[in-house]
Formats: sequence, C-alpha cells, structure tokens
Amino acid sequence: MIKRIRRAAGVGGLLVALAAGPFPAHAAADEPAAKEAPKVELVLDVSGSMRARDIDGRSRMLAAKRAFNEVLDATPEEVRLGIRTLGANYRGENRKRGCEDTERLYPVGPLDRTEAKTAVATLAPTGWTPIGPALLGAADDLEGGDATRRIVLITDGEDTCAPLDPCEVAREIAAKGTHLVVDTLGLIPDAKTREQLVCIAEATGGTYTSVQHTNELSGRVKQLVDRAADPVATPVATEGADRCADAPGLKAGLYTDREKFGEHRWYRVDVKPGQELRASVSVGADRAVNNDYGVLLRAVTTHGREIVRGSEAGDGRTDTISTGLRYPKAPQDAQDSQEPPAETVCLQVSNSFSAPASVKTTPGMPLELTVDLVDSPDEPSDVAAFGLGRGWWLLGVLVLTGLLAGLLWGWITRWRITVWRTN
Repeated sequence: MIKRIRRAAGVGGLLVALAAGPFPAHAAADEPAAKEAPKVELVLDVSGSMRARDIDGRSRMLAAKRAFNEVLDATPEEVRLGIRTLGANYRGENRKRGCEDTERLYPVGPLDRTEAKTAVATLAPTGWTPIGPALLGAADDLEGGDATRRIVLITDGEDTCAPLDPCEVAREIAAKGTHLVVDTLGLIPDAKTREQLVCIAEATGGTYTSVQHTNELSGRVKQLVDRAADPVATPVATEGADRCADAPGLKAGLYTDREKFGEHRWYRVDVKPGQELRASVSVGADRAVNNDYGVLLRAVTTHGREIVRGSEAGDGRTDTISTGLRYPKAPQDAQDSQEPPAETVCLQVSNSFSAPASVKTTPGMPLELTVDLVDSPDEPSDVAAFGLGRGWWLLGVLVLTGLLAGLLWGWITRWRITVWRTN
C-alpha cells in the first residue's frame, strides 16, 4: 500500500513538473548532502585464555559469541559494522608470528547478519594477544571519510606483544586528529589488564567497562554501537599556537587538540557586541601523573589585558580536569548603518601537569575545547558581566568597603570616648 502511494505521488509530481517546464540545472545541487553512515569495528580477543569457563558457567569465548549474536541482531541499519580478531589463527610459540596474528573477519560495511554470525561461529580460542597490532589494523579498516568512527575492543587479558605498547598506539591514533574513539571491555580483568584498557580508552576519549556476565557484555556493546549511530557532537581537530597573534580563529563548536606538560596554547574567537562568549576546556590525564596539578583558561585582549579567567586544581589522578569562563559583550548602537566590529578575544589554555621520569610526555595530553556564542543578556547581573576578573572592579569594591568600615569604626570609637569622659 505504501509503495502504491509513493508511486502515485511520484507520477503526479512528474506531470506537474512537465507542465511547468524543464527542471532547473541547479535543482539537484540545492539538495543537502546525505550524512555519511557511522562506522564501528568490533575487535575480539580469540587468544587461548578465552577458554576459561568463568562467565555464567560458560567459557569466555562462548559468552562473547552469544553477546555478538545479540549485538548483530540489534545493530541499526545505518551503521556500517565490521569485525576484527586478534590471536585467532596461530597456535605456535613463535612470538613474531603470534604478534602478527590479527585479521579482518568481516569487512566494515552494510551488515549481512547471517554472514557475520556465521563468521563469528567459526572462531575458537587459539593464540597470542596482539592488542597493539589489532588496534592499528582496525584504524586502517575504518580509515577514510568524515563519518563517526568507533572501535570496541573486547579482551580478557593484557597485550603479550610489547614493546608495541597498545596504550602508546592509542595515543598515536588520537594524535592524528582523526576522532577515532576506542572503547574497551575487560572480561573478568585482573589489575594489569584493567590498567592497560583504561589507558587505551582514556587516550582516545573512549570508555572502559569491566564485564562479569554475558548480559553485561551484550548490553554494553549494543549501547556503544547505538552511540556511534547517534553521536552528540563530532569534535574538530585544531592546533593551538604559542602566542595569540599566530592562534587559529575558532567559531562556535567543539575542538580537540594536544597539549604538552606545562604548555600554554592560544586560540582566538571573535565576539560581536551583544554576544556572550562561553568557553570551557577539559584536559585528559591519559597517563600516570604526579599529584597536585591544575588547568587554567584565560580570556585576554589582543593587547594582553586579562578579561576573565577560570581555573581548577586536582589532587591525585582523575580522568579529566575541566574549567570554564563567560564573557558577555554589551550591545552597541550601529553607526552609519554599519554593524559594530567584533572584538578578538584570545583564549589561553595552560596546565601544570607533571609526571615521573619513567612516563612518556609525548604526544601531549588530549584537550577538548568548547566554544559557544550566545545572545548577551540585556541587563547581566552575573560576576562575569561586571568584569570582576579584570581586577579594578574588585579593587574598587574593597576600597569602598574599607572606607565605610573605617568611618563606622571611627564614629563608634568617638562615641565611646565621649561617654567615658562624661561619666
């Protein structure tokens, strides 16, 4: 019935178009471009340790297969999904060959559920755990285009192919600015496995989940696939400068960058009269860092005068540390029918992170900067509107308060002395 209605509508539309004349040449060009389908690759550990029978009385491999079948049934049609394995083929003791044992089991593309399930059903726990090479292979599988991309790594153990550290691999992937997120799931993980998987996830802005049961595994993977299908926002890679004059100009949006330990990075935003700049920054501690650290976000004029600042300090390792600021710019009357010029505001992002000598400081830590420009309130009453961050307002309030307090104290003192002399 639906097909008939659509066909009738199409014939009617064609008759109307023919009656009106030929189609304009630019009609097709005016149509919005279709959004590219999101890509997800599931990376499954098929190493020998997956034989262990400690998930709901079944082997870890069987639990993973059942979870995969449920995930494949629930995958949205618009998602382009692929599957890659690690440790699925080589059974020998040759470390070099074992650390090359990763292959694309099902290519990233439109999902044929029957074919994908059949491929997963053939898997049997076999060899090593080359997580680093598998992540590199998955990144290549997802390469190209501007679609949302996500890797979901499922493993029960830490990488056995060092010195290709999977955490360093994840940092290198993130440093390319490709917005490729790696989420990790640990099956009955020990402390070392948990630490490594957390590091991989944090390096790319992903998440880590510890899994004890089959339903937890399937539920979490479904959630991550759905998240790829409906992302909140896609960050734009940018590169801050070491001074405001060379800084990139940013518009409202979400941006990612990398910042070294103790570094200052600069960005520029044009704020028009009647607009309010709202900016926030988050720096991810994606490696072991020393206690006592902080992050600073400053809004400064092009001449170096500070407008307002936001700062936050931390003690001990946390996933991220964030701060923000607001700067409303008062409206101005346009002269000669010309729009008032915008003010260039320099945003400085600084951090006070440090790390033990054994921790690599490159690439820099992941930084996420949010810039928003909204209408400024007509009668702003918040602290940022009064510019207390500029210093002189605060100084004036303190001086006035001190003067009034001094006058009051002097009057009380004279009154007490007068009463004492009278008595």
